[in-house]
Amino acid sequence: MDRKQCIINGIRDGIPICLGYIAVSFTFGIMAKNAGLTVFQAVLISATNLTSAGQFAALGIIGASSSYLEMAFTQLIINLRYCLMSCSLSQKFDEKTRFFHRFFVAYGVTDEIFAVTVSRPGRLRPPYSYGMIAISTFGWTLGTFLGIVSGSILPERVISALSVALYGMFIAIIIPPAKKDKVIRGIVLISMLASLAFGYIPVIRDISSGFKIIILTVIIAGIAAALFPVKDDGEDRAAEGS
Repeated sequence: MDRKQCIINGIRDGIPICLGYIAVSFTFGIMAKNAGLTVFQAVLISATNLTSAGQFAALGIIGASSSYLEMAFTQLIINLRYCLMSCSLSQKFDEKTRFFHRFFVAYGVTDEIFAVTVSRPGRLRPPYSYGMIAISTFGWTLGTFLGIVSGSILPERVISALSVALYGMFIAIIIPPAKKDKVIRGIVLISMLASLAFGYIPVIRDISSGFKIIILTVIIAGIAAALFPVKDDGEDRAAEGS
C-alpha cells in the first residue's frame, strides 16, 4: 500500500473521531469564552494540546491566575497516560521507522486515536497515523472555533448534550472488538469495575484522574498481557506452517 492510500485510510478512519471532537471541543470553546480567552488563544490551545481533560483543567488554572509552574505540573499529571499510549503504539511501527515519525505521531495520540490504531491489525505506518491525526485535530480545533464564536446563542440543554458526545464515541470504538473477543470483553468489564471502585476506595479516590488511569492501565494491561499474550505475525505464520 502506497503512502497516499495510507493517508486516505487514516483520514477515513478518523472521520468519526473528528465529528465527535467537534461536539466536545464546542463546549470547550464556550467555556474558553467565559474564561475571557480570545478566539486565537482558544484555537491555539486546542491545536497544540488535543486533550479535553488538560484543556478544561487549564481554564480553571487560568481563571485562578495560577503560576506557569502549576499549569505545567497539572498538565504533566493529567496527560501522563499518553506517554504509556505512545510507547505502546511505537511497538507497532517497523523497527526501521525513524525517530521523528514516532515523535510527531506521539503528539497526536489521544484516547480515541490510540483505541483505533492499537486495534488495527499488522504494522502501523506513519502516513496512516498522520491522516487520522490531521482530520481529528481539524475537528477538535474547528469545534473550539465554532464554540467560542457562536456557542453563546445555543440553549444550555444543547450544550450539556454536546459535552457527553465524546464518551458515546469512545464506547462505539471499544464495543466492536469486545463483541468479537471474549478476552477483550472481560478486560473492558474489569476495567470499568476497577475504575468505579477507584472512585470510592479511601485514599485512592483522592488521586488525580490522570494517575488513576495510569495505575489501572499498568495493572490491568500487565496482568492481561501476562495471562493472554498476543502472538505477532511471525509466530502466527510459524504456527500455521507446523
